[in-house]
Amino acid sequence: MYFVYILYSKAFDKYYIGHTSSIERRIKEHNQGFNKSTKPYIPWELLDSVKKNEKAEAYQLELKLKNLSKVRKLDFVKKYCK
Repeated sequence: MYFVYILYSKAFDKYYIGHTSSIERRIKEHNQGFNKSTKPYIPWELLDSVKKNEKAEAYQLELKLKNLSKVRKLDFVKKYCK
């Protein structure tokens, strides 16, 4: 089982999209500064996640979401994220 997740940094009004097999571990890594691209924007909170059976499916969805313009990404978050 794989997950596509959307993180949000309230302090910097930033979103981050990724995929993983362990959401808890991955969020912990982001918030402990192990990821170079997310370290400057700590703390991160999980907005939402989507389950996928295959890693390839999760990766494809991640790429689609990452390629959205900022406006469309915000529309997506408002519409689908809790």
